[in-house]
Amino acid sequence: MESNQQHSGSDLLTDMQYQLVQASTDKRFVNFLIDRVLFILIVVGGTYALASSYPETFSWIDDSSIGFNIIDRLITMILYGFFMFACEALFRGKSLGKLITGTRAVNQDGTPITIQTALMRGLSRMVPFEAFSALGTPSFPWHDKWTSTYVIDEKNSNYGLRITE
Repeated sequence: MESNQQHSGSDLLTDMQYQLVQASTDKRFVNFLIDRVLFILIVVGGTYALASSYPETFSWIDDSSIGFNIIDRLITMILYGFFMFACEALFRGKSLGKLITGTRAVNQDGTPITIQTALMRGLSRMVPFEAFSALGTPSFPWHDKWTSTYVIDEKNSNYGLRITE
């Protein structure tokens, strides 16, 4: 049986309208605070566990030297970048902060970020003073600009294919 309806040649996916609503600066700041606190708790907990198990591991460190402070800051920036990469890669654009505030990192077309994009976002966070690029309204930090991504408010956005948890 042949249908009398003519196919217009349009594709449901290309005809979908989407609207991305960027997360507010306040939500972005809360995300940062939650993720930073979680990161610090993990680092302090891991360092404490290592120091308790192997006390000699840290006996050589002179934490009052300027060199130690610089190395500490560099290592912290690198670890934080990899921490955020791991969160966003494993949880499809989410971190604990984003989970709590109902936000998500997506590509500019509303599609989920890939592992490579999550890696680039994490590496971008290792750039000194990158956190200051998030100041302003709307918040559009370098790690978003350089990777062509947005952090969206999920409740207020209608984006491509819905991501199911």
